Amino acid sequence: MDCSTMTEIARGAEGSVYESTYLGKDAVIKVRAPKGYRVPELDRRIRSQRIRSEARLIREARSAGIRTPMIYDVDLTECRITMEKVGGVTVKSHLDEHPEEAEHICGLIGTNIARLHNSRICHGDLTTSNMLLTEDGQLCILDFSMGSAPVGVEGMGVDIRLLERGFNSAHPDIKDAYRFIIEAYCREKTDSEQVMTKVQEIKDRGRYT
Repeated sequence: MDCSTMTEIARGAEGSVYESTYLGKDAVIKVRAPKGYRVPELDRRIRSQRIRSEARLIREARSAGIRTPMIYDVDLTECRITMEKVGGVTVKSHLDEHPEEAEHICGLIGTNIARLHNSRICHGDLTTSNMLLTEDGQLCILDFSMGSAPVGVEGMGVDIRLLERGFNSAHPDIKDAYRFIIEAYCREKTDSEQVMTKVQEIKDRGRYT
């Protein structure tokens, strides 16, 4: 399918997302765009490997109990993933409009990140723009293009630190919101003390470098 005939609904550093259909169902197609500065054959190989990795992480996250889009098809030649189109709104938009629901929403965020980390999956770009609140009230995590697995405490600590910075930047006026995330995370995450100690170490590194 030629992407030039489809409607682009999102674009990031790693590629674009288009509206589509798959066997009569609403779908989205994520395409990793070619990088003109790379040798074409090397570029295709890198994009293919990263699409394969992202699809694997989405499936592993889903197996861990995380709501993610269901994968319909992976095309390694065209470097694209066809996925379920999940109905809902971004968590960023929802919190902007309903800050009074922060404790509940942030609890969902913390619990789901802990489940990812319990399965040794690192998302790599945990922002509220990469999370949807579905029509039935579930949290759906999107865009695993920066993720990796298996990871150790260092990777989990980086995930949490990046979440903290991004969340406080996107939602500076929601009091105690990040605390709600961490409280839920620590309730669900095994050995959460190790991760939070690592987060503090990462903060200290940035402070003194």
